[in-house]
Amino acid sequence: MAGRRRQRRGPGGGRALLAAVLLCVCCRAAAERVRYAIAEELGRGSLVGPLARDLGLSADELPARKLRLSDEKQYFTVNEENGNLYVNERLDREEMCGDSATCSVSFEALVHNPLNIFQVDVAIEDVNDNSPVFSKAVLALEIGEWTLPGARFPLERAQDADVGMNSLLMYHLSSNPSFSLALKESSEGSKQPELVLDRALDREKQSSFELVLTAVDGGDPARSGTVQILINVTDLNDNPPVFSKSVYEARVAENLPAGSLVLRVRATDADTGSNGRVSYSFSNVHGSISSLFTVDSDSGEIRTTGPLDFEEKSKYIFDLEAKDGGGLVSHCKVQIDIMDENDNPPEITILSLSSPVPEDAPVGTVVALLKVRDRDSGENGQVWCELSGEAPLSLVASSGGSYKVVTASALDREQACEHRVTVVARDRGRPALRSSRELVLEVSDVNDNAPVFEEAAYSAYVAENNAAGALVLRVQARDADAGANGRVSYWLAGGSAGAAGAAPLVSVEARSGALYAQRSLDYERCREFAVAVRAQDGGSPARSSTATVRVFVLDRNDNAPRVLWPAAAAAAAGEAAGGAAAPFEVVPRSAEAGYLVAKVVAVDADAGRNAWLSYELVAASEPALFRVGLHSGEVRTARAVSERDAAKQRVVAVVKDHGQPALSATATLHVVLAESLQEALPELSERPAGAEAAAAAELQFYLVLALALLSALLVLSVALAVLARLRRAGPPAVLRCLGAQRFSLAGAAFPADFCEGTLPYSYNLCVAPPARALPEAAWPPPPVPILSAEELLGGDACDKPSLSSSALTGEPPAGSDAPQVCKVNSFVLRLYITACWWP
Repeated sequence: MAGRRRQRRGPGGGRALLAAVLLCVCCRAAAERVRYAIAEELGRGSLVGPLARDLGLSADELPARKLRLSDEKQYFTVNEENGNLYVNERLDREEMCGDSATCSVSFEALVHNPLNIFQVDVAIEDVNDNSPVFSKAVLALEIGEWTLPGARFPLERAQDADVGMNSLLMYHLSSNPSFSLALKESSEGSKQPELVLDRALDREKQSSFELVLTAVDGGDPARSGTVQILINVTDLNDNPPVFSKSVYEARVAENLPAGSLVLRVRATDADTGSNGRVSYSFSNVHGSISSLFTVDSDSGEIRTTGPLDFEEKSKYIFDLEAKDGGGLVSHCKVQIDIMDENDNPPEITILSLSSPVPEDAPVGTVVALLKVRDRDSGENGQVWCELSGEAPLSLVASSGGSYKVVTASALDREQACEHRVTVVARDRGRPALRSSRELVLEVSDVNDNAPVFEEAAYSAYVAENNAAGALVLRVQARDADAGANGRVSYWLAGGSAGAAGAAPLVSVEARSGALYAQRSLDYERCREFAVAVRAQDGGSPARSSTATVRVFVLDRNDNAPRVLWPAAAAAAAGEAAGGAAAPFEVVPRSAEAGYLVAKVVAVDADAGRNAWLSYELVAASEPALFRVGLHSGEVRTARAVSERDAAKQRVVAVVKDHGQPALSATATLHVVLAESLQEALPELSERPAGAEAAAAAELQFYLVLALALLSALLVLSVALAVLARLRRAGPPAVLRCLGAQRFSLAGAAFPADFCEGTLPYSYNLCVAPPARALPEAAWPPPPVPILSAEELLGGDACDKPSLSSSALTGEPPAGSDAPQVCKVNSFVLRLYITACWWP
């Protein structure tokens, strides 16, 4: 259909389109307003204008600025790539604006980043796409034959929905010698066609006429419409109806109920009978008039048939005709003005809402764009807006009924994560109408809060000897931010300067803040230490805070008392030696009760009650002779020493701490009852019979062990020497040590009375010299000298014969041709001597 209409436009339509496009290109916007003009009936996708360029936006900025339209009826669309404005659907000026002289479409263009709004006006220019139309297909006229030539009969005017030149009409009448066409120009500038009687009619010659009235508009190309005129020649009716007014005016309020009286017209006819009976009807009216109003044909009352809406149309002008029974008609004009009523509340449209908004947004940030419109006029259409509700937002008026919602103060998500405000719009009508829209603005989180510990400093108490991995303490830090900005993790930031190596003692779990002991703690080595725990959130950049954790190690009774005097090692050695070498105290036999014998000195590495020591006497040769101070550890005589008391006394004291359970240690003190040290020495040298028997049995064991070891060494040495000789000298060397002269015939090397109760033993070792040490003629070599025990004990090797490493390998020492003697195990011999001399 659109294609056929464009073909009918021809060259004139193309020129109109070219002019519209040139006007679009030349049209630039004032501050925040852009205007374009296009012809109607453009097809979908037709270019309106370079909107982005006229707004000062380049093609590179379009993706970030997000240019879009707030066209409610979606007449236009904008291309997101080049920013050009295009027609979205076919535009019909007559449908959009009716018979208004001007027609335009206004909408807003929204630009983001930063957010701004521009007013865009597109004027729709008329195209001659409508032909003149008569309301009736046939016009019936009755003209009396007595009508004199020159009489004029008003004809129906054609209606053209176009405006301007396209609606200017010219009329043409088909050729007829009896009638001609005249045009009467009205005060409004329109032309009223009138049928002029050129010569008298004779009903008897011709009772009817058929004419064709053609209406041609002023468009290029011109359009036309026709109506058939049927003229019936009647008998004489010489008085047409006459209206009381040529123009009837009325003012009515909108929203009148259907059937309400608007006005009444009146026409009179001087004729009588049927020629004087007048009937009323619409003349040359548009279909929209007949759908809103009705006229009573008999009374001339004009009433409403539908609702009147000031916002759709504020004035109606149409013609009425009065017709008598003889066919004579007259016309009048009716003008009905619609008065506005405050029947439309303000309309609030949210054009854009930036939600969520970061809480660090500066004051004055635009968060929403609103469009407020009231379809009423005058004071009924004057609107003022306000925000209700407690929120850091304010409303700023913009051009064209737009409002910006901006931040009035700093936002804080931790105080309020969202703000709900109500936009209230009121008009100035009476009564005033109002409308409201709720805005919900979410505030997005920014990492502006550092974690805060529940306590600035923590104290923890852990008993020593704890298991590795035991829970020490749990710290807790809270971050008022949300999401990753509020997700807290924990780290060790270091230890106190006074606790070396404090940090490795504990570890912290990153998510829960639990501190665990890395190893068992020892109160005696470290009684307290401090570590710094850092809480850090997951924001970027991250924020952190530090808390000090002081850990106190609690003592447990895990150390037994340690006796410093008498020393435990010295006492044990003395007891093993029969009491002579053990530490002892000499107490004169003249000592009275309370005589200080010695003081047991002990310490405990624990602390507190675990280190409180007490002393008790647990064993003594004469229990009644000695006593021990409970807290001092002093050993004193409980009574006077008598001659009947044995010279040697053994006192055993126990040292206990006060832990739970208590730990203890014993101290053994040897006491000799004698007046002087010289008198005590014989007592110390005496050995009891039982001790001598035990010493003899122990000596027997060590002698057997020494003999076994020495025999094994002899056999091993001889075997090695024989094997070495066999490999070098051949079979004759096997018997070199078998002669009787090879073995020593000497007796025992130790004196017979060397050690009481112990048999002396002596071993002589003969080792064959290497083959290269002497010539074959010198074999067998001289006998190896026999060494005494004193010589063996005097050194690790013999004085004259020295067994070196070269002897083991079969090479003699330089400058000596004496036979080599192997070393005697000095450890075994010394052990032997020690066992013999043991007291």
